[in-house]
Amino acid sequence: MYQAHFGLDELPFTLAPDPAYLYCHRGQQEALNVVLVALALGEGFVKITGEVGTGKTLLCRALLERLAADYETAYLPNPYLSPAGLRRALAEELGIDSVGQDEHALLKRLTERLIALNAAGRPVVVLLDEVQAMPDQTLEALRLLSNLETEKGKLLHLVLFGQPELDEKLARPRNRQLRQRIVHAYRLAPLDRGQVGHYLEHRLRVAGYRGEPLFTPAAVECIHRASGGIPRLVNILANKSLLLAYGKGVWRVDAALARQAAADTEGVEVPAGPWRRVGWALGLAGAVLGVWWMWSRL
Repeated sequence: MYQAHFGLDELPFTLAPDPAYLYCHRGQQEALNVVLVALALGEGFVKITGEVGTGKTLLCRALLERLAADYETAYLPNPYLSPAGLRRALAEELGIDSVGQDEHALLKRLTERLIALNAAGRPVVVLLDEVQAMPDQTLEALRLLSNLETEKGKLLHLVLFGQPELDEKLARPRNRQLRQRIVHAYRLAPLDRGQVGHYLEHRLRVAGYRGEPLFTPAAVECIHRASGGIPRLVNILANKSLLLAYGKGVWRVDAALARQAAADTEGVEVPAGPWRRVGWALGLAGAVLGVWWMWSRL
């Protein structure tokens, strides 16, 4: 690949949710703060939503690392669970053997484990990804699990990650009890133009790059416009742009290469080149002059 060409230790724009590449822009930091404050206050439910590709899973992985020192964490990435499957998955995450256990016995063992961890100063935080796809019956089972508590506070803290459709699901009357339990929420927004530039530089630095900026300002603008500021699409476009630069034997990505990368990518808008924009402006000016000329002859 192009690592040696650009002096990189590894590929900087893969889609794997590696916490080392977390770019803590204002939105990501605010989302982290919302979760940390909610946990410090002992709240039961926190909700983080965002469009596809805005970095929810990466944020979830980063939280798992950050919380490990003070909390017992469980990560449930699969939303397609039955209520019984949810309880068994949680039990296994907490080191409980669920084989051969009926529902009553499993819930009893799960409660005992939560009490023991709480007594040992290890509150349990469960992070659930793609919750917008979770069946309503399983959401209700999740709410019932959140009822597990002592006289001092909750035994389970739950952080829900999902696409905006999660808000629609929670707005249904049957899910109103769960919706009322969510005290803290945050919605991740796409990156703005300046953040896209910093995001590209951040990932390149993590990957070992130490040279001059690899992306020209015009290329950054092109990638921002084509991706809409969605980090996943930024990664795809940046990776393709570097491949194209490597293939041409150049050491910097300009707007032409970024547009070529966008043209090769599904689901993005290819920004117009400068001559196309000039041509459009001249065409508009010509049309205006033509209308003025017609009116002047009347």
